[in-house]
Amino acid sequence: MKTYKITESDVNVRLDKLVKGFDDNLSRTLIQSLIVDGYIKVNDEIVKSGYITKINDIITIAERPAENVDLESQDLDLHIVYQDEFVAVVEKPTGMVVHPAAGNEDSTLVNGLLHELDELSGIKGEVRPGIVHRIDKDTSGLLMIAKNDFAHEHLSEQLKNHTVNRIYIGLVVGVIQEEKGRINAPIGRDPKDRKKMAVVENGKPAITNFQVIKRYKKFTLVEFKLETGRTHQIRVHMKYIGYPLVGDQAYGPKKLIAETGQYLHAKTIGFIHPNTNEYVEFTSPLPDYFEEYLKTLDE
Repeated sequence: MKTYKITESDVNVRLDKLVKGFDDNLSRTLIQSLIVDGYIKVNDEIVKSGYITKINDIITIAERPAENVDLESQDLDLHIVYQDEFVAVVEKPTGMVVHPAAGNEDSTLVNGLLHELDELSGIKGEVRPGIVHRIDKDTSGLLMIAKNDFAHEHLSEQLKNHTVNRIYIGLVVGVIQEEKGRINAPIGRDPKDRKKMAVVENGKPAITNFQVIKRYKKFTLVEFKLETGRTHQIRVHMKYIGYPLVGDQAYGPKKLIAETGQYLHAKTIGFIHPNTNEYVEFTSPLPDYFEEYLKTLDE
């Protein structure tokens, strides 16, 4: 369940319109249906779609239980980096959504996993089998997948305790002078655009460590290590300090928007194996389009 407290920037707005701003993947029709059925409430009460928000209202959005979900197994040519009877590590390509949702019913990572793997955990429900964590649609790279509920709980606890080693490689606009840095700035919904995230005073704690790999004439190749895992964290933090990611359609400069989306790759993931209790780590090379763009910068 997601909870939002109405601030001054969100008062006097229709409930269905406001929720649409929270999640653009939800259609207005679906939102209105969720309100009618009581999955979206205001101050724990069922209201109408046209309810006008007031200061300090508490909006709660619960997931509608999946009923008769018939997820299609699809051969999406996924690269399974590793798997055993407990976990799998998969390489998600850029442009692929992690799990089905309104507007993205198929061709998601989950559809591909159903084709590639013989078993997936069921803790997250029928539409998110095996999914322990996510990366953005236009971010490529490694995800750990739980093949049973025991493994899912084990991996989720590591994420909660911030002990999973997650390293990303990204290309940012501008030349960073410092060799490394630590960004500690809370992240929440952007009060000016509810579809985006931003550094806000009442946001959730978010910490990103970065280290410069290589400087170009107008860009910097950077390694990021996450201490927390907030939505759009790296993208928001880098925009916040003045070095947005190249190609980022939401947070980057429009003249550098790319068809591939942001140049951000989840390169490394390391965790304690649920069965052996030993640390395991996996790495993934940069996608071809990323490498080719770096070559053009070298030239």
